[in-house]
Amino acid sequence: MLAGDVRAVARAISLVEDRSPQAAPLLAALFPHAGRALVVGVTGPPGAGKSTLVDRLTAHLRRQGRSVGIIAVDPTSPYTGGAILGDRIRMQGHAVDGGVFIRSMATRGHLGGLAAATAHAISVLSASGKDVVLVETVGVGQGEVEIVGTVDVSLVVLVPGLGDEVQALKAGIMEIADVFVVNKADREGVDRLVSEIRSMLSMAGPEAERPEIVKTVATDDVGVDALLAAVESSMAKLFASEAATRACNKALQIHGGYGYTREFHVERHLRDAKLCEIGEGTSEVQRIVIAKQILTG
Repeated sequence: MLAGDVRAVARAISLVEDRSPQAAPLLAALFPHAGRALVVGVTGPPGAGKSTLVDRLTAHLRRQGRSVGIIAVDPTSPYTGGAILGDRIRMQGHAVDGGVFIRSMATRGHLGGLAAATAHAISVLSASGKDVVLVETVGVGQGEVEIVGTVDVSLVVLVPGLGDEVQALKAGIMEIADVFVVNKADREGVDRLVSEIRSMLSMAGPEAERPEIVKTVATDDVGVDALLAAVESSMAKLFASEAATRACNKALQIHGGYGYTREFHVERHLRDAKLCEIGEGTSEVQRIVIAKQILTG
Protein backbone atom coordinates (compact mmCIF):
# COMPACT_ATOMS: atom_id res chain seq x y z
CA MET A 1 0.00 0.00 0.00
CA LEU A 2 2.88 2.38 0.73
CA ALA A 3 3.80 2.07 -2.94
CA GLY A 4 0.41 3.48 -3.89
CA ASP A 5 -1.24 0.28 -5.14
CA VAL A 6 -4.81 1.29 -5.95
CA ARG A 7 -6.47 -1.91 -4.72
CA ALA A 8 -4.50 -1.92 -1.48
CA VAL A 9 -5.40 1.71 -0.80
CA ALA A 10 -9.08 1.03 -1.52
CA ARG A 11 -9.11 -1.98 0.82
CA ALA A 12 -7.37 -0.01 3.56
CA ILE A 13 -9.95 2.78 3.40
CA SER A 14 -12.75 0.21 3.47
CA LEU A 15 -11.29 -1.33 6.63
CA VAL A 16 -11.22 1.98 8.50
CA GLU A 17 -14.62 3.02 7.15
CA ASP A 18 -16.21 -0.23 8.28
CA ARG A 19 -14.47 -0.04 11.69
CA SER A 20 -12.88 -3.42 11.12
CA PRO A 21 -10.79 -4.94 13.94
CA GLN A 22 -7.87 -4.72 11.51
CA ALA A 23 -8.24 -0.95 11.19
CA ALA A 24 -6.45 0.07 14.40
CA PRO A 25 -3.22 -1.89 13.78
CA LEU A 26 -3.29 -0.79 10.14
CA LEU A 27 -3.49 2.90 11.08
CA ALA A 28 -0.77 2.42 13.67
CA ALA A 29 1.50 0.94 11.00
CA LEU A 30 0.71 3.77 8.58
CA PHE A 31 1.17 6.53 11.14
CA PRO A 32 4.92 7.08 10.56
CA HIS A 33 4.34 7.41 6.82
CA ALA A 34 1.34 9.78 6.94
CA GLY A 35 1.12 13.54 7.29
CA ARG A 36 3.25 14.58 4.33
CA ALA A 37 0.43 15.47 1.95
CA LEU A 38 -1.10 18.91 1.62
CA VAL A 39 -4.73 18.47 2.68
CA VAL A 40 -7.23 20.93 1.23
CA GLY A 41 -10.88 21.02 2.28
CA VAL A 42 -13.59 22.25 -0.08
CA THR A 43 -16.85 23.15 1.65
CA GLY A 44 -19.87 25.29 0.98
CA PRO A 45 -23.63 25.19 0.45
CA PRO A 46 -25.30 22.76 -1.97
CA GLY A 47 -25.08 23.83 -5.60
CA ALA A 48 -21.97 25.97 -5.15
CA GLY A 49 -20.01 23.90 -7.69
CA LYS A 50 -17.69 22.14 -5.26
CA SER A 51 -17.32 18.94 -7.31
CA THR A 52 -16.54 20.80 -10.53
CA LEU A 53 -14.03 22.95 -8.66
CA VAL A 54 -12.32 19.86 -7.22
CA ASP A 55 -12.19 18.40 -10.73
CA ARG A 56 -10.48 21.52 -12.11
CA LEU A 57 -8.08 21.77 -9.17
CA THR A 58 -7.10 18.16 -9.77
CA ALA A 59 -6.41 18.82 -13.45
CA HIS A 60 -4.14 21.75 -12.61
CA LEU A 61 -2.30 19.79 -9.91
CA ARG A 62 -1.72 16.91 -12.31
CA ARG A 63 -0.23 19.28 -14.87
CA GLN A 64 2.20 20.31 -12.14
CA GLY A 65 3.18 16.67 -11.73
CA ARG A 66 1.57 16.20 -8.33
CA SER A 67 -0.38 13.09 -7.38
CA VAL A 68 -3.84 13.70 -5.96
CA GLY A 69 -6.20 11.88 -3.62
CA ILE A 70 -9.85 12.92 -3.55
CA ILE A 71 -12.36 12.17 -0.79
CA ALA A 72 -15.89 13.18 -1.77
CA VAL A 73 -18.40 12.99 1.07
CA ASP A 74 -22.10 12.56 0.27
CA PRO A 75 -25.06 12.72 2.66
CA THR A 76 -26.88 9.58 3.72
CA SER A 77 -30.65 9.38 3.49
CA PRO A 78 -32.25 9.37 6.96
CA TYR A 79 -35.03 7.18 5.56
CA THR A 80 -33.28 4.51 3.50
CA GLY A 81 -29.74 4.76 4.84
CA GLY A 82 -28.45 4.94 1.27
CA ALA A 83 -26.27 7.50 -0.49
CA ILE A 84 -26.01 8.31 -4.18
CA LEU A 85 -22.26 9.03 -4.06
CA GLY A 86 -22.66 11.09 -7.21
CA ASP A 87 -19.87 13.66 -6.75
CA ARG A 88 -17.45 11.52 -8.74
CA ILE A 89 -19.64 11.90 -11.85
CA ARG A 90 -18.05 15.31 -12.41
CA MET A 91 -14.57 13.81 -12.01
CA GLN A 92 -14.75 11.08 -14.66
CA GLY A 93 -11.96 12.71 -16.63
CA HIS A 94 -9.51 11.43 -13.99
CA ALA A 95 -10.91 7.92 -13.71
CA VAL A 96 -8.10 6.30 -15.69
CA ASP A 97 -5.32 8.54 -14.35
CA GLY A 98 -2.99 6.49 -12.16
CA GLY A 99 -1.92 9.64 -10.35
CA VAL A 100 -5.44 10.30 -9.04
CA PHE A 101 -7.34 8.24 -6.46
CA ILE A 102 -11.03 9.09 -5.97
CA ARG A 103 -13.01 7.77 -3.02
CA SER A 104 -16.64 8.57 -2.28
CA MET A 105 -17.80 8.24 1.31
CA ALA A 106 -21.27 8.40 2.85
CA THR A 107 -21.77 10.33 6.07
CA ARG A 108 -23.69 7.39 7.57
CA GLY A 109 -25.46 9.82 9.86
CA HIS A 110 -22.29 11.55 11.03
CA LEU A 111 -22.74 15.30 11.49
CA GLY A 112 -20.28 18.08 10.74
CA GLY A 113 -20.09 17.77 6.95
CA LEU A 114 -17.72 14.78 6.88
CA ALA A 115 -17.93 11.03 7.35
CA ALA A 116 -16.68 9.58 10.63
CA ALA A 117 -13.77 7.87 8.85
CA THR A 118 -12.70 10.84 6.69
CA ALA A 119 -9.68 11.75 8.80
CA HIS A 120 -8.44 8.16 8.76
CA ALA A 121 -8.94 7.97 4.99
CA ILE A 122 -6.77 11.08 4.68
CA SER A 123 -4.04 9.26 6.63
CA VAL A 124 -4.26 6.29 4.28
CA LEU A 125 -3.98 8.48 1.16
CA SER A 126 -1.12 10.46 2.63
CA ALA A 127 0.76 7.28 3.56
CA SER A 128 0.23 5.95 0.02
CA GLY A 129 2.32 8.83 -1.29
CA LYS A 130 -0.27 11.32 -2.52
CA ASP A 131 1.11 14.85 -2.72
CA VAL A 132 -2.25 16.57 -2.28
CA VAL A 133 -5.50 15.30 -0.75
CA LEU A 134 -8.69 17.18 -1.64
CA VAL A 135 -11.64 16.68 0.71
CA GLU A 136 -15.08 17.73 -0.52
CA THR A 137 -17.72 17.99 2.19
CA VAL A 138 -21.44 17.52 1.82
CA GLY A 139 -23.46 20.64 1.04
CA VAL A 140 -23.31 22.46 4.36
CA GLY A 141 -25.04 25.21 6.31
CA GLN A 142 -23.65 27.36 9.10
CA GLY A 143 -22.91 24.64 11.66
CA GLU A 144 -21.00 21.98 9.73
CA VAL A 145 -17.43 23.04 10.50
CA GLU A 146 -15.63 19.77 11.27
CA ILE A 147 -13.51 20.26 8.16
CA VAL A 148 -11.47 23.02 9.83
CA GLY A 149 -9.73 20.60 12.20
CA THR A 150 -9.10 17.94 9.58
CA VAL A 151 -7.38 19.82 6.74
CA ASP A 152 -4.48 22.21 6.29
CA VAL A 153 -6.36 24.76 4.17
CA SER A 154 -10.14 25.29 4.16
CA LEU A 155 -11.79 26.63 1.00
CA VAL A 156 -15.31 28.00 1.53
CA VAL A 157 -17.13 28.08 -1.81
CA LEU A 158 -19.94 30.59 -2.23
CA VAL A 159 -22.01 31.66 -5.23
CA PRO A 160 -24.01 34.79 -5.98
CA GLY A 161 -27.74 34.68 -5.40
CA LEU A 162 -27.99 32.49 -2.28
CA GLY A 163 -29.14 35.12 0.18
CA ASP A 164 -25.89 37.06 0.10
CA GLU A 165 -26.57 39.58 2.85
CA VAL A 166 -27.78 36.98 5.35
CA GLN A 167 -25.11 34.42 4.51
CA ALA A 168 -22.26 36.90 4.92
CA LEU A 169 -23.38 37.82 8.42
CA LYS A 170 -23.91 34.34 9.82
CA ALA A 171 -21.36 32.68 12.05
CA GLY A 172 -19.95 29.18 11.67
CA ILE A 173 -18.87 28.26 8.19
CA MET A 174 -17.97 31.87 7.34
CA GLU A 175 -15.43 31.86 10.18
CA ILE A 176 -13.44 28.80 9.13
CA ALA A 177 -12.27 29.91 5.68
CA ASP A 178 -8.60 30.18 4.83
CA VAL A 179 -9.66 31.15 1.31
CA PHE A 180 -13.08 32.30 0.10
CA VAL A 181 -13.95 31.06 -3.38
CA VAL A 182 -16.67 32.99 -5.18
CA ASN A 183 -17.58 30.44 -7.84
CA LYS A 184 -19.87 30.98 -10.83
CA ALA A 185 -18.38 34.46 -11.01
CA ASP A 186 -19.96 35.03 -14.40
CA ARG A 187 -23.33 35.44 -12.69
CA GLU A 188 -24.97 38.70 -11.79
CA GLY A 189 -24.30 39.84 -8.22
CA VAL A 190 -20.73 38.55 -7.90
CA ASP A 191 -19.22 41.95 -7.06
CA ARG A 192 -21.88 42.51 -4.47
CA LEU A 193 -21.08 39.20 -2.80
CA VAL A 194 -17.34 39.95 -2.80
CA SER A 195 -18.02 43.35 -1.22
CA GLU A 196 -20.11 41.74 1.52
CA ILE A 197 -17.42 39.21 2.31
CA ARG A 198 -14.81 41.98 2.48
CA SER A 199 -17.06 43.97 4.75
CA MET A 200 -17.38 40.99 7.08
CA LEU A 201 -13.62 40.38 7.02
CA SER A 202 -12.90 44.01 7.90
CA MET A 203 -13.83 43.12 11.49
CA ALA A 204 -11.68 39.99 11.54
CA GLY A 205 -8.26 41.43 12.36
CA PRO A 206 -5.31 42.89 10.44
CA GLU A 207 -5.71 42.95 6.67
CA ALA A 208 -2.57 40.85 6.08
CA GLU A 209 -4.11 37.98 8.06
CA ARG A 210 -7.53 37.97 6.40
CA PRO A 211 -8.52 35.14 4.06
CA GLU A 212 -8.08 35.80 0.37
CA ILE A 213 -11.13 36.04 -1.90
CA VAL A 214 -10.78 34.37 -5.31
CA LYS A 215 -13.30 34.53 -8.14
CA THR A 216 -13.68 31.39 -10.25
CA VAL A 217 -15.83 29.97 -13.01
CA ALA A 218 -15.01 26.29 -12.53
CA THR A 219 -16.96 25.10 -15.57
CA ASP A 220 -14.77 27.31 -17.80
CA ASP A 221 -11.54 26.70 -15.83
CA VAL A 222 -11.32 30.40 -14.96
CA GLY A 223 -9.51 31.51 -11.82
CA VAL A 224 -8.23 28.06 -10.82
CA ASP A 225 -4.57 29.08 -11.10
CA ALA A 226 -5.23 32.04 -8.83
CA LEU A 227 -7.00 29.72 -6.38
CA LEU A 228 -4.01 27.36 -6.23
CA ALA A 229 -1.75 30.35 -5.62
CA ALA A 230 -4.02 31.41 -2.75
CA VAL A 231 -3.80 27.91 -1.25
CA GLU A 232 0.00 28.04 -1.36
CA SER A 233 -0.08 31.50 0.18
CA SER A 234 -2.32 30.26 2.99
CA MET A 235 0.10 27.44 3.75
CA ALA A 236 2.97 29.92 3.82
CA LYS A 237 1.09 31.90 6.47
CA LEU A 238 0.85 28.76 8.58
CA PHE A 239 4.62 28.56 8.63
CA ALA A 240 4.67 31.80 10.61
CA SER A 241 4.53 30.95 14.30
CA GLU A 242 1.66 33.19 15.33
CA ALA A 243 -0.57 32.09 12.48
CA ALA A 244 0.22 28.43 13.19
CA THR A 245 -0.66 28.83 16.85
CA ARG A 246 -3.92 30.56 15.99
CA ALA A 247 -4.77 27.75 13.54
CA CYS A 248 -4.10 25.24 16.29
CA ASN A 249 -6.23 27.10 18.82
CA LYS A 250 -9.06 27.47 16.30
CA ALA A 251 -9.04 23.75 15.52
CA LEU A 252 -8.97 22.74 19.17
CA GLN A 253 -11.71 25.26 20.03
CA ILE A 254 -13.99 24.07 17.24
CA HIS A 255 -13.49 20.40 18.00
CA GLY A 256 -13.71 20.84 21.76
CA GLY A 257 -16.81 23.01 21.47
CA TYR A 258 -18.61 20.61 19.16
CA GLY A 259 -17.54 17.43 20.91
CA TYR A 260 -15.42 16.00 18.09
CA THR A 261 -12.27 15.43 20.15
CA ARG A 262 -12.66 11.65 20.28
CA GLU A 263 -12.90 11.41 16.50
CA PHE A 264 -10.09 13.92 15.94
CA HIS A 265 -7.39 12.82 13.55
CA VAL A 266 -4.69 11.68 16.00
CA GLU A 267 -1.69 12.79 14.01
CA ARG A 268 -3.03 16.25 13.27
CA HIS A 269 -4.15 16.63 16.89
CA LEU A 270 -0.61 15.93 18.04
CA ARG A 271 0.76 18.46 15.59
CA ASP A 272 -1.67 21.11 16.77
CA ALA A 273 -0.74 20.39 20.36
CA LYS A 274 2.95 20.78 19.53
CA LEU A 275 2.27 24.08 17.81
CA CYS A 276 0.53 25.34 20.94
CA GLU A 277 3.61 24.45 22.96
CA ILE A 278 5.83 26.79 20.92
CA GLY A 279 6.46 29.34 23.65
CA GLU A 280 6.92 33.08 23.67
CA GLY A 281 10.58 32.69 24.65
CA THR A 282 11.44 31.02 21.36
CA SER A 283 12.90 33.27 18.69
CA GLU A 284 10.83 34.08 15.60
CA VAL A 285 13.18 32.15 13.31
CA GLN A 286 13.16 29.10 15.58
CA ARG A 287 9.37 29.12 15.77
CA ILE A 288 9.00 29.32 12.00
CA VAL A 289 11.40 26.39 11.59
CA ILE A 290 9.63 24.33 14.26
CA ALA A 291 6.20 25.09 12.80
CA LYS A 292 7.37 24.13 9.31
CA GLN A 293 8.83 20.84 10.56
CA ILE A 294 5.62 19.96 12.38
CA LEU A 295 3.33 20.94 9.52
CA THR A 296 5.35 19.09 6.89
CA GLY A 297 6.08 16.00 8.96
